[in-house]
Amino acid sequence: MARLAGVDIPNEKRVEVALTYVKGVGLTTAKKILKKTGISSDVRVKDLSEADLANIQSTIVQFEIPVEGELRRVVSQSIRRLQENGSYRGSRHKSGLPARGQRTRSNARTRKGKRKTVGGQKKKLAKK
Repeated sequence: MARLAGVDIPNEKRVEVALTYVKGVGLTTAKKILKKTGISSDVRVKDLSEADLANIQSTIVQFEIPVEGELRRVVSQSIRRLQENGSYRGSRHKSGLPARGQRTRSNARTRKGKRKTVGGQKKKLAKK
């Protein structure tokens, strides 16, 4: 497996698609990288030389986009800033609920987790 930006990218996939395995690099950015390096998007990763891989790595650095660990750090700092500000979005992040206005009565299972059924318990009647 080839290694780019600290990530093993799959050998059997086309370079264009394999680059998207790096966090922070989508399909559009992958196309821009390949255009700048002059590598065809139809080539498989296993057919790339070490020089091509080094060229792609240096191009990613030239674009100055945060990838992998740096991107994760930037995102977590942004969330932490929102929480420290006491903003509404920050409080939603803290409580593990959707932060962008989605409804939570019937959906939001990804954020809220597995359903916790709350049953209506009957009050015990006092004997007279």
